[in-house]
Amino acid sequence: MNDRDWLNEPKAVEGIWNDSVTAGFTMASDPLTCSLLRTLAASKASARFLEHGSGTGLSTAWILHGMDQSSSLITVDNDESLIEILRTHLGSDPRLEIVCADGDSFLQSQDGEHYDFIFADTWSGKYSLLDRALELVKPGGLYIIDDMLPQPNWPDGHAAKVESLINCLEADCRFHVTKISWASGIILAAKL
Repeated sequence: MNDRDWLNEPKAVEGIWNDSVTAGFTMASDPLTCSLLRTLAASKASARFLEHGSGTGLSTAWILHGMDQSSSLITVDNDESLIEILRTHLGSDPRLEIVCADGDSFLQSQDGEHYDFIFADTWSGKYSLLDRALELVKPGGLYIIDDMLPQPNWPDGHAAKVESLINCLEADCRFHVTKISWASGIILAAKL
């Protein structure tokens, strides 16, 4: 079995990828991670999804591809130039709300909100305001992060931050946590 065979990527991915390369964006999620996100999204009917760290929309496209028509996705990023690529390719999907904002400010503004699925692909909701992000997950909901295996673009000292994050998630008795040493390194946490 080859896990890169027949990924069946969403139609928008090729255009997003081409525009990402042209823009010099090098922080895109791994295609294997994206495929897993789509599969997990398909398990959540009539659900509320939150993606923190939209980038150019590659993972957004995969999540949307897995979602049913009665679900909704809010994707948040603070870089308008990247969001413009996302908006060009995915902005016509009525299930999608695109927010250009500081991630921490967005999380702090979510009083009373809860989500069935949170993909935290940036510092906010992962290394900063982790507790706030975890509070927003509904019982039975998923909290998903990637880039847990060493990456060439990690700054000095980042490995210790990753270890601390993993330890926090493992110690949180509100979640069942599975660590997957695959793709860029994924953690799935399901809220009890």
